[in-house]
Amino acid sequence: MPKADNYSAAKSIETLDTTNLKLIDRILSSAKQEAEQAEVYVSSSNETPVVFEANRVKQLHTIQGTSVALRLIRNGRLGLSVASNLEDIEGLVTRAVEVSQFGDLVKFELPPRISYPHVEVYDPEVEAVTMERMVELGETAIAELRQHTPELVCDARITKRTISSYIVNSRGGGASYKKTVFTMILQGTLVRDTDMLFVGDTDSSCHPIQTTNMITTRIINQLERAGRQASVCTKVMPVIFTPLAVVSALMSPLSMAFNGKIVYQGASPLQDKQGEILYDPRFSLYDDSTIDFRPKSRPCDAEGVPSQRTALVEKGMVRNFLYDLQVAGLANCQSTGNAARDGGLPSPYATALVVEPGDVSQESMVKAMQEGLIVDEVMGAGQTNILGGDISGNVLLGFKVEKGEIVGRVKDTVVSGNVHTMFAEIEGISKEARWVGGSLYCPSLHFPHMAVASKE
Repeated sequence: MPKADNYSAAKSIETLDTTNLKLIDRILSSAKQEAEQAEVYVSSSNETPVVFEANRVKQLHTIQGTSVALRLIRNGRLGLSVASNLEDIEGLVTRAVEVSQFGDLVKFELPPRISYPHVEVYDPEVEAVTMERMVELGETAIAELRQHTPELVCDARITKRTISSYIVNSRGGGASYKKTVFTMILQGTLVRDTDMLFVGDTDSSCHPIQTTNMITTRIINQLERAGRQASVCTKVMPVIFTPLAVVSALMSPLSMAFNGKIVYQGASPLQDKQGEILYDPRFSLYDDSTIDFRPKSRPCDAEGVPSQRTALVEKGMVRNFLYDLQVAGLANCQSTGNAARDGGLPSPYATALVVEPGDVSQESMVKAMQEGLIVDEVMGAGQTNILGGDISGNVLLGFKVEKGEIVGRVKDTVVSGNVHTMFAEIEGISKEARWVGGSLYCPSLHFPHMAVASKE
């Protein structure tokens, strides 16, 4: 969790050299002559992916990129211009001014000079990891899996990435930080006659991943559980979603409902529900970008607003929604520090979501099942009314439970439900929890009633 001390944004300018800083100052100075307020945002990344296909190294390369965005407020309207380098100063300003004629009416002021929480997101050891070491990690992981199941065909992607972000505005606000991210994605396919089995897992951190034991152990456990097949009938039954399944099926429609922009537009089912108890009182959900060494953490968002821990659900009550500056201004509230950029204007997005663990073991949840499913991964769950919270997806990896025991893997099975109804009727939340990638910390969740359809 974040440390108690704060630091000024101007303290860490080492992510940009002196020449670039001078160019940024010139962009800002030029923009200030044309607009009431202006902001320059620079993001650069250096990424090295090592890709394995069909058990062998397929691709090794390094990708570098820089993006500079000028946002200004002119005559009360927003203008934006984006370039891939800092030298096109006149073009950046001219384009932003032209766009502002048609831009949205501004409902905010850029943040002044403020302090930010001290959030650790940089580890120089990530940059020191060689490409040879990344290849070795992939080969070791694949060898471990194929030692257990020789017919398994494995794909993997191991990536190290360094991201530098710098933001400065005409009101004296600004921030600069550097982040490292190391990610391993490992997947396997097993084909036997007409049966295809898909297994896989992922791990991500701001630290380097030193060993493959954790990820391969989880995949081997999937393989062992899938050794036998079982059938299910089409009916309503209890279902346990593991953290992997929560990510692949439930978290997207749930987090969208808490997006302040969607709430303001009236498309969220949670509109006007703030302060109401809509979910099981054991369910609490937070958005937290202040957790040290998590890939979604940072000291501030893409507008220079300090990061924070935001309660979305506390003991079943809808508490807050996620905002950037503009949407917060429209909704007459404060930004939660959730602005993100993807080549255009900032928009609110979730960072690292944390589901509070429960007080029962996953083993005891399984033991309590007379008949049900454990779902590990769902495919295509977001192809229904996702804004309304509906899900319906193919169980890519799931297991039948009978009388408290896992009896085999299920095939040709679909699970359906509504996330808001599901989280209102939780049977159990496991005390064991884990990070899935860098975006979700989650326990296993036991839902008592879900529609299950299968080819019998």
